[in-house]
Amino acid sequence: MKNRKVVMTFPPHLIDEPVTYRLIKDYDLRINILKARVVPREEGRLVIELGGKVEALKKAETYLADLGITMEPLVREIAFLEDKCVHCTACIPICPTKALSLDRKRMLVSFQNEKCIICGLCVPVCPYRAMDMLHTDDK
Repeated sequence: MKNRKVVMTFPPHLIDEPVTYRLIKDYDLRINILKARVVPREEGRLVIELGGKVEALKKAETYLADLGITMEPLVREIAFLEDKCVHCTACIPICPTKALSLDRKRMLVSFQNEKCIICGLCVPVCPYRAMDMLHTDDK
């Protein structure tokens, strides 16, 4: 089993197609939608985590390419720079997945990367630049 985070871009004419359903039903993939922007008559974009057998993932990639859907690896990640954090909690209310939380006993902000959907909302709200958007090349 393999997991991959990818960005899928749909041409406008495919917005109404049940693509994620086909990936689940025909290729036995697990799909976790991390972020989506799907608007009628516009290009659609999904940030998803795909999980499944390597062979099934390859077949699914071919299916998507044949439809005209591009799939690119997610090349960013959110970094929590603890040495810059002063635990002001400005980032906590903006985080939609609660990847950022406060330990009330110790009054410390913590970051759980596995909950993060890389929306980037926390980056501009942090006055101390303790949150950063990294490209995989930056690591």
